[in-house]
Amino acid sequence: MKPSLQVRLSQHLALTPQLQQSIRLLQLSTLELHQEVEQMLEQNPFLEVDEEAPAPFEPLAERTSPAERAGEQESERAVESSSSDAGDDAPGLDAAELGTTERDDWENGTERDDFDGIGETPAKGTATGADGEDFDGQERDSAMPTLQDHLRQQLLGMRLSAEDAAAVMVLIESLNDDGYLADPLEEIAAQLLGPDADPLELEELIDRLRCGLRFLQSMEPTGVGAADLPECLCLQLRAQPRDEAQAVAIIICKQHLDLLARRDLKKLMAATGADEDLLKQAQTLIVACEPKPGRPFARAEANIIVPDVIVQKSGRSWKVVLNPDVMPRLRINDLYANAIRQGRGGGMNGAGAGLNARLQEARWFMKNILQRFDTIQRVSQAIVERQKSFFTHGEIAMKPLVLREIADELGLHESTISRVTTAKYMATPFGTFELKYFFGSSLNTDAGGNASSTAVRALIKQLIAAEDAAKPLSDSQLSQMLEEQGIQVARRTVAKYREALKIAPANLRKAM
Repeated sequence: MKPSLQVRLSQHLALTPQLQQSIRLLQLSTLELHQEVEQMLEQNPFLEVDEEAPAPFEPLAERTSPAERAGEQESERAVESSSSDAGDDAPGLDAAELGTTERDDWENGTERDDFDGIGETPAKGTATGADGEDFDGQERDSAMPTLQDHLRQQLLGMRLSAEDAAAVMVLIESLNDDGYLADPLEEIAAQLLGPDADPLELEELIDRLRCGLRFLQSMEPTGVGAADLPECLCLQLRAQPRDEAQAVAIIICKQHLDLLARRDLKKLMAATGADEDLLKQAQTLIVACEPKPGRPFARAEANIIVPDVIVQKSGRSWKVVLNPDVMPRLRINDLYANAIRQGRGGGMNGAGAGLNARLQEARWFMKNILQRFDTIQRVSQAIVERQKSFFTHGEIAMKPLVLREIADELGLHESTISRVTTAKYMATPFGTFELKYFFGSSLNTDAGGNASSTAVRALIKQLIAAEDAAKPLSDSQLSQMLEEQGIQVARRTVAKYREALKIAPANLRKAM
């Protein structure tokens, strides 16, 4: 192949490092943002945590005199000019994704705004409980024992030999979060002895673990140490008073749990020889069992979602405020910053220019974080204004809403609204929801209006909750009932919404 030279003309959008960082910070969740802040604190010596600040951020304009700010702006222009020289090597971004309006915001000076209004947010305070007393999350963590701690405490009260106690301890450490022993005893023994273990020694250890498993399964909570769901249910049923219903329930759990899940009453009667009343009693016993014995000991903190914004009632309107607990409190190190300012008068060598760039990087980082929260608050307030009925009547009153409406109202691009509403949460009187929850497609009504898909899902949930357990509503019946209320929803759409709500079909909801 003969080599040749080609000239190609093309257009692409080159983003400055500051704009790239702003876009990246905007799409991070709260946890990811805090990790980013920790990483920046380790890398940049000019950035530090402000423990004594009355607000999450202290405005930069209040920390320096006009002369110092002029010098900082001069250094900022120097850093920007140096970064613009390398702009051709910056990764490009499709102009359609960024949006003309969003680019205009930056070109019109948005990136140079200090966002002082964010700095006026109240500082992070001590959390208070329902009774008004101070509440420390770390105390809650230490007060709640784990499943392993609970079992170890019981083991101390059991008079076991050192070998049996060690075997039980190994099994306790092998439990998963649900309280199941997921790995077979043979694998646990092989891991303890290694690949070159003596077969006789391995068999002896397996027998010791079997003995330890019996001790473990005798502990509370009942069902712990089971290998699977049927064994877990059987362990709990054996602890119940012995009668016919208990015996049938054990048989069902051992051999016919799939028939019970399908509510196949006829096949259960043929397989167990029990009549309908006895099967209902057995079902009651099985339903009362705990399928995950370790669930009560799971740390609730792992499932807690910290909201980014909080909706508060202000007269007849609703106001969105930023959650100060999720806002990092940062400041520029005065000692290092003053040293850089004093060094500007005598000129800066290569090392000084590098330090000045790190100082400007710290300022950019703080401004980008402030802009992130400012954008989240603006988008959240726009959502609240569009969904006022929700905050009064609940999800049944949700209105149709798409990203385009909020983007047009705020003068931002849809991609920006998508980034803001992903993994960002809002605390409302009805619970904490992701911002995307407030967006829903539109469904036609007989009156000529539109109904939100979220409101339709809530209505489906209400209809199913009020149904007769002996005659549950099918998807076709639900579609007809919605049509009677003026909402046109196809049966397949009802089925899709029901599955999204994690509601079983009618044949599995039917009571035996």
